[in-house]
Amino acid sequence: MKKLTRKQILLKKYIKDGIYIVIGCLLMAIGTSLFLLPNQLSSGGFAGISTIIYYLFNLPLGTTMLILNIPLLILTIIRVGKETAIKGIIGTIVLSAFIDILERFEPLTHDRLLACIYGGIFVGLGTAIVLKSSASTGGTDLLSYIVRSFKPHYRTSNLIVIVDTAIILLNVIFFKEIEIGLYSAIAIYLMGKMIDIVFEGIYFTKMMFIVSNKYKEIAQEIGKRLDRGSTGLYGKGMYTREKKMMLWCVASRGEVAKIKEIAKEIDPKAFIVISSAREAWGKGFK
Repeated sequence: MKKLTRKQILLKKYIKDGIYIVIGCLLMAIGTSLFLLPNQLSSGGFAGISTIIYYLFNLPLGTTMLILNIPLLILTIIRVGKETAIKGIIGTIVLSAFIDILERFEPLTHDRLLACIYGGIFVGLGTAIVLKSSASTGGTDLLSYIVRSFKPHYRTSNLIVIVDTAIILLNVIFFKEIEIGLYSAIAIYLMGKMIDIVFEGIYFTKMMFIVSNKYKEIAQEIGKRLDRGSTGLYGKGMYTREKKMMLWCVASRGEVAKIKEIAKEIDPKAFIVISSAREAWGKGFK
């Protein structure tokens, strides 16, 4: 097989990123134009400010977002770098164009609860896809890049939450409806969840700590029945002052009940602690 040159590899990457940006922006535009905007809801960021301007002056939402992003994009070129700025420009233009096109269509629902749920899902999924390509669509994520170029110790997530909260409050004040803020908060929460799912997956794992004098038998049975390994950790009971061997096992959610059953079957007095693990990489997992 012919080996690709560096230019061909880069070209392939840019094409892939471009496809991701287009798909992500389309999903974001569907969530914004067909669910959130017609119901006066906000997803935070410049979309929230543009929603107020849309209802105040009847200006196209996408075009307004593009205009608001221009100063940020210029600052991004100066403070962050050209590559980030170029991807931000592409993402912002594509999203703005899609929003203005879809804005002409009838909204898919006038029920605010349905709108905040589906709007949040579509915008969150689209945002995650865009972020996967190391791009952005302007707004608060670009603003966070710029702020962190001055203050690197600031957390991006905190900056975005602060800005989005302030913008939602502006929407509530402008429309004079507290429900708008409550529904918008649901939409933003769902956006965050969708981003987490895309980046971290839905296959959450569990960590199990088993304290038992019959740790060897339990470990052998877990390996035999589930083909799942476990690790022995030495510890000391501070109340009894006795040295203990504790089993540490990472398992899928479906295996938790089976491991508990094995442990209790071998040692009814076994002490078991179960906690969540966001991701697991390696043999038997990703």
